[in-house]
Amino acid sequence: MNGAADLGGMMGFGPVVPEPEGELFHADWERRVLALTLAAGATGRWTIDESRHVRESLPPAEYLTSSYYAIWLRGLENLLVAHGLVTRDELAAGRATGPGEPTRVLRAADVAAALAVGTPYTRDTATPARFTVGDRVRTRTMHPRGHTRLPRYARGHLATVVAVHGAHVLPDRNAHGAGEAPEPLYTVRFDARELWGEDADPASTVDIDVWESYLEP
Repeated sequence: MNGAADLGGMMGFGPVVPEPEGELFHADWERRVLALTLAAGATGRWTIDESRHVRESLPPAEYLTSSYYAIWLRGLENLLVAHGLVTRDELAAGRATGPGEPTRVLRAADVAAALAVGTPYTRDTATPARFTVGDRVRTRTMHPRGHTRLPRYARGHLATVVAVHGAHVLPDRNAHGAGEAPEPLYTVRFDARELWGEDADPASTVDIDVWESYLEP
């Protein structure tokens, strides 16, 4: 979707200010938000693609004035309500107003192992990849109402396939409960000037991972 989260190449938002390497949190509440997000995600009620879509769907004024973990927190609240695990009244009160329901639990002792294993999104498919390394491709010009992993700045531009990764779950469908619909996944490389014109650094390139339905020959 074309939302406030998709700012690549847009002007007027000030410079990107890198933070010190290894500085993960600015306050203790941010640690708690990360822990809550992991614990709630372990219930299996939603996918990582749905959680990304919920965050990017926040109203632009709210998204652009919120910190990273504030966005995570509001997205988590919306997911919990949407899936019936809490109510808006309970969020406002800061406590449960009725009994909970059984759900899968991620215990503290199991977190490190669970994170180390991760969640694989590779899938087997009988459909061969349409493109190979070295092919010239063009990303589609598209403006979906739902979730997509094709950034707005990279749509409608020429690129070269530099890697083929096999089939992966398609986020555009998985975010909306429409099934995994696995497709071949590629890394494609753009010249910076192809994306941003003559003012871009001629020596720079940009690599992004894209699903096959994002590409045309």
